[in-house]
Amino acid sequence: MKIFSQYGLPTAGFDVVSTPEEARYAAEKRGGRVVVKAQVHVGGRGKAGGVKLAHDEDEAFRHADAILGMDIKGLTVEKLVVAEAVEFEREYYVGIVVDRASKRPVVMVSGEGGVDIEDVARVSPEKIHKLTIDPRGGVTADEAMVLAGNIEPRPEIALQVADVILKLYDAFVGSDASLAEINPLVVTSDGVVRAIDSKMNIDDNALFRHEKIAALRDPSGETDEDRRAREMGLSFIKLDGNVGCLVNGAGLAMTTMDVIKIYGGEPANFLDIGGSSSSDKVLAALEIITSDPKVKSILINIFGGITRCDDVARGLIRALESTSIDVPIVARLTGTNEEEARKLLAEHDLVTAETMDEAVEKAVALARGAE
Repeated sequence: MKIFSQYGLPTAGFDVVSTPEEARYAAEKRGGRVVVKAQVHVGGRGKAGGVKLAHDEDEAFRHADAILGMDIKGLTVEKLVVAEAVEFEREYYVGIVVDRASKRPVVMVSGEGGVDIEDVARVSPEKIHKLTIDPRGGVTADEAMVLAGNIEPRPEIALQVADVILKLYDAFVGSDASLAEINPLVVTSDGVVRAIDSKMNIDDNALFRHEKIAALRDPSGETDEDRRAREMGLSFIKLDGNVGCLVNGAGLAMTTMDVIKIYGGEPANFLDIGGSSSSDKVLAALEIITSDPKVKSILINIFGGITRCDDVARGLIRALESTSIDVPIVARLTGTNEEEARKLLAEHDLVTAETMDEAVEKAVALARGAE
């Protein structure tokens, strides 16, 4: 919301608080009637009970007291936004995302604001209007007006929506975002357009250009696994399966997860240790994977180019010697120094494989047998 306001977007007033008393004061400052929102980096906060309307400062205190400490999708609520409550008559969705297919930004608008846009796309895709943008010229005023006219028939309101689209695109480009959205963008009873909830994803690779944005990182918004993976330079995404994956290279990691599915298994994570990995990274990766109680087997799939197979093997041996890994491990290491890696692993209780298919099949079977 701070970034949006810097680009002239009509945001609602708000305060960030971390105690019920602070919530009471923030509500009093804004006239009593406020919305108390959990600050966690997941969707569905409202459905989980993390967004509440307060009619006065005492109710704001009670809502804050109930929401703080709540667990929402594995994240503990440690901070709240106390935002002014805005009366409105209509809700819209306005968002911009990098489209991988066209390799360009796409502006999306819908008259179905206030709900998950994914649900709208699935149930009523015709209600989402899209425009692919040429990044050399950006969004023109005429294009913004056409988009606005698709969701708002009143010219005086559509002009305001078009202005929001133009300013949102400026914020999107200026912040090196991969996503910028307002949901909902509302029209008040007196005909004023306001942005009352917002979301941005910033490209991590561009954060060196945005020190103020990088400084906003909130460790409480990350799980312990996410935090450690980031600190160790690992690319990690937790999933819901039972086959833990330790792979080098994003492409091989995606392929490995696909093959796990082909063999009837479910990957527990995406984890890429990178192109040049030390044994410390491998140790950290295994500790992250084994912290998930759903993991019933671990698949290590390494194609050694820059990554040396013997480095991976040493990290694996350190993990086996220093931690109690009680799930079976299937290792397939091929490429640079693979012979040395095999010798290092020969004395340890591991299942080995020559090919990816063989490794995946064994890992899936072991996970299924442990259920």
